[in-house]
Amino acid sequence: MLNYEIDPVLLGAFVPRGTELDSFEGKTYVSLVGLRFARTRLFGSISVPFHTDFDEVNLRIYVRRREAGELRRGVVFIREIVSLPLVTLAARTAYGENYMTLPLRHSISFTGSGGSVEYSWKFQRQPYRMRGLASGSGSRANEGSLEQFISEHYWGYTRRRDATSLEYHVSHDPWRIWRATNVTFEGDGAGIYGAELGRVLARTPDSAFIADGSAVLVYAARRIE
Repeated sequence: MLNYEIDPVLLGAFVPRGTELDSFEGKTYVSLVGLRFARTRLFGSISVPFHTDFDEVNLRIYVRRREAGELRRGVVFIREIVSLPLVTLAARTAYGENYMTLPLRHSISFTGSGGSVEYSWKFQRQPYRMRGLASGSGSRANEGSLEQFISEHYWGYTRRRDATSLEYHVSHDPWRIWRATNVTFEGDGAGIYGAELGRVLARTPDSAFIADGSAVLVYAARRIE
């Protein structure tokens, strides 16, 4: 998870109606995240052959919304990349997410004492890669830390073409986290994410960490006003 501080003015067009940008200690962030889906099932029990284990790279921002006195902190995906066309179709249909299909690869050499994680892909024949190293024992994010803010959002929001918004709940246990070093993102970020976001991704991340995932449950989306 590579995290970049960003001018909130650059993100206004991505914020779904009914939500507002969230921040940590007055700073707004955008994150480039590489992850592995494993043993994926639909409706809790249906496994689709050849679609249970796959990679994803997404660029996301953080928003919040109040509902009946509850503050819901969530994420909005600017762009999600997967290598399976059926996953792209399902995500666009069910959640209205901005998925695209590209060849993705991973190289993960990681144990309880650290290692390396890398995701790579190509777009218009141009190579892209994100990579990080970590050592030592991971631990749960400290209460009130940036790592907790980035990793513990339990709502997702989507801005639809008709200007309405979708909301869905995500449930998972808190993750073990390692601070990442020797972090790199290589590639023309402007080619996929546009010139302004491309310039942000060309910088060294303001923070980076590797997380050991857990079982995740994604609930059905609903329309919000």
